[in-house]
Amino acid sequence: MEKLILFGGTFDPVHRGHLRIAREASLRYNADVVFLPNKTPRWKTPGASAEDRLAMLRLALEEDGSPSFRIDDRELKRPEEVSYSIDTIREYRKKYPRYKLYFLMGADEVNLFPKWKDAEEIANTVHLIYSGRPKEAIDPEIVKTYHFESLEFNGSGEVSSSSVRTLHSVDVPSKVLTYIEEHQLYFIPKVHSYLKDKRFHHSLSVAHVAYAIAITNHISDPGRAYIAGVLHDIGKELPPEKSSAIMKEAYPEYVDYPAFSWHQFTGAYLAEHDFAITDKSILDAIEYHCTGKAHMAPLLKIIFAADKIEPTRGYDSSALIKACLKDYYVGFLKVIQENAKFLDAKGGKDSTELSRECYEEYLSQEKAKKRKKEK
Repeated sequence: MEKLILFGGTFDPVHRGHLRIAREASLRYNADVVFLPNKTPRWKTPGASAEDRLAMLRLALEEDGSPSFRIDDRELKRPEEVSYSIDTIREYRKKYPRYKLYFLMGADEVNLFPKWKDAEEIANTVHLIYSGRPKEAIDPEIVKTYHFESLEFNGSGEVSSSSVRTLHSVDVPSKVLTYIEEHQLYFIPKVHSYLKDKRFHHSLSVAHVAYAIAITNHISDPGRAYIAGVLHDIGKELPPEKSSAIMKEAYPEYVDYPAFSWHQFTGAYLAEHDFAITDKSILDAIEYHCTGKAHMAPLLKIIFAADKIEPTRGYDSSALIKACLKDYYVGFLKVIQENAKFLDAKGGKDSTELSRECYEEYLSQEKAKKRKKEK
């Protein structure tokens, strides 16, 4: 018997978790998967237009799809303001009377299912399946009443559409991420509101370089590098009085540091308080990206280097970028050495205790590495 899996959702935006679930369902049931983007969900207000959501879905499947995946945009084309799954299911049942039809949904939709239009008819027409989440409690009575079957798949990852919209995850295909940036969707306008155009584009460039370095070096959860890169300079253009207030409140131990270094601290503060970033590795990468410090964690080394070598800086940094892509630590040491030369000319290498300790530790490592090579 031929089989089809109807995968309905807002896809606002589509992310790799959706694709992993669809791929698992396709393999599990030996069926093609039809992505059915909603027009106007009853219990959600989409952050992007139907046109943008459909465009991102097409890009996602183009980049990371499967021959068993396809898109059906019929619900987006309906004249009614709200589209209902039952209408689509009836159409599919009529068109494919001999097919075994499944309807796949996320765990967040299961508990709402009794409120769906003609829920009983849906349950009697298709086989309902869902993919659970570790932190999503499913009502067992709903599962029993409507004969839901769990996909029993734990590989979708921690990503959700809401986490992408709020810059808590960027686990999306690269073409989708580029679309979000170019069309100013989700978190992009908020980030841009803190920065003038030149600084904003610098931040995006740092994010892309850092993300690439993290990926090629197999750093766990490389999206953290993108997030830290995007946010690293959000404290750069704060009014002086606001910067001073944050420093006195949150970083009194650094309040006597030169004003040029304050933005790394205020940036970490804003990332935590305005963007609700709780990952300490991201906050640390922002907090010390300018001065550096002793004993820097891998993500901090990557952001420190990416900030210094991203292409819009106005000099040929291609060799340093290549070095970091090959081995982030070796590349970081090269960046430290080159930046020390630049700062020595300006007298800024020892401008803060954090900088002094940073360059003292890592320049000595670079020198030791050179001596070893010479032997």
